[in-house]
Amino acid sequence: METKKKLLDIVRDKIRFKHYSYSTERTYVHWIKQYIFFHNKKHPIEMAKREIEEYLTFLATKKRVCPATQNQAFNAILFLYKEILGIDTTEWNIQALRAQERKHIPVVLTKDEVQKILENMHGIYKLIVTLMYGCGLRMSEVLNIRLKDIDFGFNKLYIWDSKSLKDRTVPLPLKLKDELIVQIKRVEEIHKKDVADGLRGVYLPFAYAKKYPKAKIETKWQYLFPMNSISKDPRSKEKRRHHIHPQTLGRNIKVAAQKANLNKRVTSHIFRHSYATHLLQAGIDLRSIQELLGHKSVETTMIYTHIVSEMNKAKLISPLDF
Repeated sequence: METKKKLLDIVRDKIRFKHYSYSTERTYVHWIKQYIFFHNKKHPIEMAKREIEEYLTFLATKKRVCPATQNQAFNAILFLYKEILGIDTTEWNIQALRAQERKHIPVVLTKDEVQKILENMHGIYKLIVTLMYGCGLRMSEVLNIRLKDIDFGFNKLYIWDSKSLKDRTVPLPLKLKDELIVQIKRVEEIHKKDVADGLRGVYLPFAYAKKYPKAKIETKWQYLFPMNSISKDPRSKEKRRHHIHPQTLGRNIKVAAQKANLNKRVTSHIFRHSYATHLLQAGIDLRSIQELLGHKSVETTMIYTHIVSEMNKAKLISPLDF
């Protein structure tokens, strides 16, 4: 007799069917579980607009979560109703008390500050951060680069399935060309040993592994920045060599910023902000920067014009100094 699947297992299956990332899977499952627990484990099919509004309001007023966190929870619940329960929530017009959203101008580094941080980094982490700044990449984008994504012939880098779901290319920094060639050779040697040790290959996106079963052991599909150790895939449980962990990279960036004695809050994303700002300062037009960053709307890119405007204000002097 076939046992009936649990709700959260159905959610996981649907997320994987739609090719969402593992981090999205964990996030959605977490919030759906919290939503159900908040209402004393009542089944979602027995709940609707009022229960959703109560939970979102609770997150804003009692838990005091930030707007992004509340939106995460909201999106997870909407996914549950639309994709799992087959219920259209658009007519519900959900009016929960939303977490107060503040508009922040991104913090950026000067070119000298970027250089100071890089001087305090070494090895593969220095190369990763340099590439991240040199191409304006998100952390997830730089860590997911495969060997096949680098085109030395046309000096460009391919970015696939980014956050905006928009593929793009960016110019490859010529200063990094030799280092990247050395890194590729290093990856080739690592992969050669992995194959000899019997590893079943790298993780492949979407249904590519089923369509091309041999691709996962092809050299071109290996990550440019692999981990030193072998890890277990949380979904398939297969042992394979994944890319460097985001937390490890973030930790190295934090340590380098501390050594550089910078008072600014330095995260991986600050290099992307700095890239865009420095291009704008160099006279690159906004539309080109939008394409390089992979923004869907130019309005998102326009935040960097405000940054440059603030920098120009800093050059003004007080009437006392006339």
